[in-house]
Amino acid sequence: MKEITTKENVIYDGKILTLKVNDVIANGIETKREIVHKGGAVAIVPIKEDGTVVMVRQYRIAVEEELLEIPAGLMDPGEEPLQSAVRELKEETGYTAEKWTHMTEFYPTAGFCNEYIHIFMAEGLTPGETCFDETENLEVEEYTQDELLKMIKTGEIHDGKTVAGIALAKIMR
Repeated sequence: MKEITTKENVIYDGKILTLKVNDVIANGIETKREIVHKGGAVAIVPIKEDGTVVMVRQYRIAVEEELLEIPAGLMDPGEEPLQSAVRELKEETGYTAEKWTHMTEFYPTAGFCNEYIHIFMAEGLTPGETCFDETENLEVEEYTQDELLKMIKTGEIHDGKTVAGIALAKIMR
């Protein structure tokens, strides 16, 4: 079942990803595979004392749509997943958390990308100031878990990491 790479061709090497078109042998047949190499990422389900979840709304150019998501971001080189989660929660929402639970980790798009994402639940939240990256434009919003589950069911929320994070947080609480 294993595919064998016979030649690796870097097409683009950018700030957050590398695009390769590799020559491979699959089932004895020579073919090509387009692969995106991307660093790790984290996502956080921040839950306040009253059970509401802190979310971010932002425009995503790749899908040309504004999405409601759990806070998330890329891991810096050498950074541990929890370090990234703590940093991203503060940057995007202003909140810090007393309690962190690593809920899961997975490949969101393994068919063509090696990105690996860690999802955390953050509780015991304390508000503070956001510190967005200079090009980020986020709106921080709050919803109950039941409201979010309904939005997932109706298709209003269709970001994969958000669907997984909200569902897992409901199961684990």
